[in-house]
Amino acid sequence: MARPKSSDAVYLKIAAVLRDRIRGGQLKPGDKLPSEAAVSAEFGVARGTAREALRKLENDGLVDALPAVGRIVRSEEQADKTPRYRRIAAELIAAIETGDYPPGSQLPGEAQLAEQFQASRNTIRSALGELDGRGLVEVVHGKGRIVRTDRA
Repeated sequence: MARPKSSDAVYLKIAAVLRDRIRGGQLKPGDKLPSEAAVSAEFGVARGTAREALRKLENDGLVDALPAVGRIVRSEEQADKTPRYRRIAAELIAAIETGDYPPGSQLPGEAQLAEQFQASRNTIRSALGELDGRGLVEVVHGKGRIVRTDRA
């Protein structure tokens, strides 16, 4: 099943609302996030959409999923334990999903990304490897990394 275009991805909008609640202090480190069912009811979406929104926060390093407990807001100290390349990859993935880098567009080169994120080129290569591994980009000889148009 193909995902909707990023501009239509409701789960990203829900994740943004929940992210704002975390950053705004309404949900504090150690607080339990609402369940999938509660998010589904609050936003009037299917449970699978709620699950994707919560998974997005987890992938971004803002929450941890604990068995038999639920999803818990991480402290800044815990979030900082996420490897730097993964945090950079998460930012790039978010930019792709929100349409900052639409399908067919070229990502900035390694040197430009290294400057943008104040990171080494090896860290940037690892972050880009995450995008490659997820099938979000492809390397085109002479052009660099291009956002795939046929993402699943």
